[in-house]
This record gives sequence, structure tokens and C-alpha cells, in this order.
Amino acid sequence: MMTVKPHALFALLACLAATLFASATLAQSAQRLPTVELRAGMHRIQAQLARTEQQRAIGLMHVKEMPQHEGMLFVFEQPGTQCFWMRNTLIPLSIAFLTDEGEIVNVEEMQALDDRSNHCSAKPVRFALEMNATWFAKRGLKPGSKLSGPVFR
Repeated sequence: MMTVKPHALFALLACLAATLFASATLAQSAQRLPTVELRAGMHRIQAQLARTEQQRAIGLMHVKEMPQHEGMLFVFEQPGTQCFWMRNTLIPLSIAFLTDEGEIVNVEEMQALDDRSNHCSAKPVRFALEMNATWFAKRGLKPGSKLSGPVFR
């Protein structure tokens, strides 16, 4: 029979706890994705591109602050009614649903940590752009306004 000394057991448990903590912290950290530059009139946007299902599912979760000219562009394979919620999202956001040509279909305001409300596109779209809360309204951007960039036709 093997005996384990108390200090060795303590060291082993401390190592295991540190590993679990590091894994949990990594799982709850914000993702950083490749970016694309978009324009909304004279306004420049540096948007992270969320293209895969996993990237879109994480979105801007765990982000504590975001510069005013930055956001995240969600790109879907097929047009559809796209719906978003704010699970584990720490900052309030505005979301614009966009056509393939970059035209805003509708804009929704979303409250931080609200995982009960769905915010959906008014018609099928392939793009959704999340920015800081009221970003679109402050710049007079509303349904019918157009964004430009290499992802749009």
C-alpha cells in the first residue's frame, strides 16, 4: 500500500485547483477575432468578424468595455431571421441587422446580461453588427441607412 504524505497531497490539490481555475478563466475570457473595416457615411468601424457557429455563439460575451469605433459583425451562411440575446454580455449594445448590400433593416437596443429577451431581424438577413449602446441612434443611422465594406455587395 502506498502512503501519500500530507504536504504532497496538498501540493497535488493546489496544482489541480490552479489548473481548473485557469481553464474556467480561459472559458470566460473575451474572444478576439480578425477584423474588417466598415463605413457608415463618414464613420469608420473596426468590426471583428464572427463567421463560425462557435464564434457567433460567444460573440461579445465577457467583454468589459469596447472602444466607440469597434464592434462585431456576425456573418451567417444563409439569410434568415437572426435573433440575439445578451447572455454573459457585460456591456449594453445596439445591433443593426443588415442586408447583403449593407442596408440597415432594423436596429435594436440590448441591455447587458439580459438573456431572456430576444432581439430579431425584421426580415431574413445574413449580417448583424453589434456596437456600443445607442451607437447607431447617435449617428442618425436607422432602417434604410447603408454601410459599406468588403463584405457587402
